Amino acid sequence: MLDSLIVPLFVTTDLPPEAELAEFGELLAETARALGHEGAGYEAFLAGKVFWLDRPGAVHGGELRFAGMLGYLAASGAGHTSREVVGDVRQAVGDALAGRYGDVGVAPAVFAIRDQDVRERTPESALYVETGDAAAELVSATKSYL
Repeated sequence: MLDSLIVPLFVTTDLPPEAELAEFGELLAETARALGHEGAGYEAFLAGKVFWLDRPGAVHGGELRFAGMLGYLAASGAGHTSREVVGDVRQAVGDALAGRYGDVGVAPAVFAIRDQDVRERTPESALYVETGDAAAELVSATKSYL
């Protein structure tokens, strides 16, 4: 079995009003495929649910929308700490969102949270997303938490 670290995550960010929730989720999931810092890369797998954090029925005529994701990230290999993995995810997500949506004025927030919070705080209407074509061992390890 592959050594891996499982980190429960909460990601929040502002998005342009025309942004699609499914596209945001796919971008997060695919961004998490390969992480790393200081030349040390590693594979990862993200599974979670994305949702809008706006008031229901809010009018968005040009205003930024607030989106979130609650889920789990599996990082392959030994020697990772939750803090390092969250930092790598934060950098990768920030770069990907800026590349897709441009500068919306605020960097995304990425936090390690309690496992219980993922289960209790994910809205029923949230959309499921996951990294495609990830290592089977990472998928299996992560899905055992869902």
